[in-house]
Amino acid sequence: MDAFFASVEQHDNPELKGKPVAVGGSKERGVVAAASYEARKFGVKSAMPSSIAARQCPDLIFVKPRFSRYKEVSEQIREVFHEYTDLVEPLSLDEAYLDVTQNKLGIEYATQIGREIKRKIKERTALTASAGISYNKFLAKIASDMDKPDGFYVILPEQAEAFLSKLPISKFFGIGKATAEKMKKAGIFTGADLRKKSLSDLQLRYGKTGEYYYHICRGEDSRPVIPDRERKSISAENTFELDLTSYEEVVKEAMNIADITFKRYDKLEKSGRTITLKVKFDDFKSITRSHTLEQPLQSLETLRSEVMRLIDPNITETNGVRLLGVGISNFKSPSEDSPIQLTLSF
Repeated sequence: MDAFFASVEQHDNPELKGKPVAVGGSKERGVVAAASYEARKFGVKSAMPSSIAARQCPDLIFVKPRFSRYKEVSEQIREVFHEYTDLVEPLSLDEAYLDVTQNKLGIEYATQIGREIKRKIKERTALTASAGISYNKFLAKIASDMDKPDGFYVILPEQAEAFLSKLPISKFFGIGKATAEKMKKAGIFTGADLRKKSLSDLQLRYGKTGEYYYHICRGEDSRPVIPDRERKSISAENTFELDLTSYEEVVKEAMNIADITFKRYDKLEKSGRTITLKVKFDDFKSITRSHTLEQPLQSLETLRSEVMRLIDPNITETNGVRLLGVGISNFKSPSEDSPIQLTLSF
């Protein structure tokens, strides 16, 4: 979806149409969760501190996020997907992989399906989507970002090598900003440069992900579309209007966030053992601290006590705290957690 959260807000409030909109934060505090294309022209983007976004775009309009509304629209969009295939792998509320090799309507061409899905999304939600079509996930993902907004881009098998050879390394999905800079220092600026490197060289430089880089620059990606992606963690966090400047304030807010996290955790049919505390200070530096339990987490009281253990009593001694987060991970299914009943013969 194109600027999904911001587009939903502009649709629901016509006064925002054509104006620079940021979902999340305020002019003084917080972080931008999403930005409209009008705001992006000024360099405003998601995960940017709101104060910086406001400086870059003085007319920026901040809107509080409404995640229940975004989820509602997302479900409408997924209903469209499932009219064509059940092989739908959601990445987030606004993005998904679809495998339409064998589709419900027997349509021969993926391009036709892509155009129909875009049209139906527009008809049912009044929002635009960008589609990327290719023979694997890596190339489809890159294609989906090529012509945004309202994009439609196809990479055929016979086009992949030439396309990737010219593609800047920073545009490769899975290569972050830091890695891209590291590659440039090693003389790797495009896919063609990356392709010149041997598998052993890439593994030596980048470890396990070196093999991934070796294959993607050749257009190779065998990952299947997995309809039911396994949740690996659950969390909640909050960015505060005013910095927390005392240990007592941090504890109080951390307990509130722990409560929210446990409510989400309690709905899962899994149990986790690792508790993580995330802290971001007023200078935007972040730390995380984790502890793994011997037994799966079963109560809110245990979560609260573990979070308490992870909070440094001197946490606000140098800087105020602007964000706190609590997460639970290291999940197992109930069957994996169940003890085995041993029998004895008498």
